[in-house]
Amino acid sequence: MIKIVHTVKEVREQVKEWRAEGLSVGLVPTMGFLHEGHKSLIDRAAADNDRTVVSIFVNPMQFGPKEDLANYPRDLEADSRLCEAAGADLIFNPEPEEMYGSGFCSFVDMTGPTAELCGKSRPIHFRGVCTVVSKLFNIVMPDRAYFGQKDAQQLAVIKRMVADLNIPVEIIGCPIVREADGLAKSSRNTYLNEEERKAALILSKTIFMGQELVKNGLKDAAELVRKMKENIETEPLATIDYVDVVNFDDISKKDTIGDNTLVAMAVYVGKARLLDNFIIEKK
Repeated sequence: MIKIVHTVKEVREQVKEWRAEGLSVGLVPTMGFLHEGHKSLIDRAAADNDRTVVSIFVNPMQFGPKEDLANYPRDLEADSRLCEAAGADLIFNPEPEEMYGSGFCSFVDMTGPTAELCGKSRPIHFRGVCTVVSKLFNIVMPDRAYFGQKDAQQLAVIKRMVADLNIPVEIIGCPIVREADGLAKSSRNTYLNEEERKAALILSKTIFMGQELVKNGLKDAAELVRKMKENIETEPLATIDYVDVVNFDDISKKDTIGDNTLVAMAVYVGKARLLDNFIIEKK
């Protein structure tokens, strides 16, 4: 059975032992209820490093007052099986009180890359993300940390935080993992009923449509956004939070599609707020 620890002290003791043996350490930060997307991150971490830590912590700091913290799915037993199968060595599963002790009042905040996309409708979200991830980096002190491209803005924010604060961790982004019918894998997909699950395919269909338009030469960002929004609006159960085109490095708005462009969306289907995106890489 994979080892599960719940305190900062236990993680540090284990990592200290590994470091004494000269072993490299990878970290996969998660909120649990793991799926194949998470497994792909753990697989990569286990391939790149001698030892892999998976953190499982539903971080209350990144949820707004009307968001789904209480209902966020949890299943530590299933998570531990997936972690073990993927080659992880340690699960760090702290309680909120362990991460945010009595009188906690220090935060890591950011301007710029957090202003657009998810930052508009979730104004405190990235302060919570940056604070918890910086704490995890300080606790585990990994060589490398792994994040999924599905949360592309989060990936860009973490890269910027690490650069700005001189945190000695290599940040590795991993591709989106999709269901057989195209829907991006997400723990929040469990919120969808049968009808909503079918309706949610409008996200991936629109992403694939957008990719094809760009491949065929469309350069105007506003035109791409208009066409993608029109497509999503054909699905009555879908409500758009945003569809936008930004620079992938700093999440600033782009008028023209070119290298290093992120085309991202957030769409509500029922109560589930789902994300999807595609990136035009640097050539």
